[in-house]
Amino acid sequence: MPVPVSFSVLVPVHQAAATIGDALASVREQTYAAHEILVCDDGSTDDLDAALEPHRDAIVLVRQPNRGASAARNAVLRRASADFVVTLDADDRFLPTRLERLAGLAAARPELDLLATDAAFVSGGHLGGRFHDRTAFAGERQREAILDRCFLIAPAMRRSSLLAIGGYDESLRTAEDWDCFIRLILAGARAGLVDEALLEYRLRDTSLTATRGETLHDRVRVLEKAAAQPGLSDDERRTLRVSLGRHRARALQQAARDAVATGDPAARARLVAVARSRDVGLRGRVGAAAAALLPRSARRLVDATLAESTGRP
Repeated sequence: MPVPVSFSVLVPVHQAAATIGDALASVREQTYAAHEILVCDDGSTDDLDAALEPHRDAIVLVRQPNRGASAARNAVLRRASADFVVTLDADDRFLPTRLERLAGLAAARPELDLLATDAAFVSGGHLGGRFHDRTAFAGERQREAILDRCFLIAPAMRRSSLLAIGGYDESLRTAEDWDCFIRLILAGARAGLVDEALLEYRLRDTSLTATRGETLHDRVRVLEKAAAQPGLSDDERRTLRVSLGRHRARALQQAARDAVATGDPAARARLVAVARSRDVGLRGRVGAAAAALLPRSARRLVDATLAESTGRP
């Protein structure tokens, strides 16, 4: 009989008093109990203590000044003791059988270092599709695939493997999870999937607007870091070049759109950068050039030519 695996659930929290209780309840209601639940208060100033009070006997609480999600995850990663760690954002939820199904996958395939499920997107209380509907999981050629797309969402990660790569990159404010998965898989980790939507991922306004430009920029940084990794095959480098060009194009176009929308004096320079980029398609380059020459029509032009090229986090 295989030895049952254990899970440490890592929950970074910043200004999430309104949702943290529901997130923690979803962990405590698992049909396969977590070994421990570690919460990092990342400098919250809302009434977090009151929200945590019903769960205080069930969690380990770590506090730190606000340093971002990566630093918060590292703080509780260092305290974790289970075989696998699995992160949960403070406004998302596990469905009751998530850890049970992940444990079953670990028992069936003990060579795996990353245990994943699908996720359901929830917006305004309504389901909005599944993660793998648009981002296919890669059963094979995972080294190439992870350079093309982030095909995992909040998986359980073998704790020793995550510590061996140094945990999360604290210089990244977003896209830190993709960076982790790239480094893990390039270091030899394998990922498996339970093809069920056992995570509820809550879409928030800030996810789709305020942080879009930062996320696209950080994706470029993640891929540039990957390009510096030794030992990539020719096929992997080709995949990486295409992926990096695509994400650079999206980041350039989003920066231009943001500058035009806010009346930033740098808007013309941003548009010229798009027009000159070999990574951007012809339609986007022409639209950006026209917007740079016709500032009074710039908003209309970028909306017409760049709107579908930015990519949303």
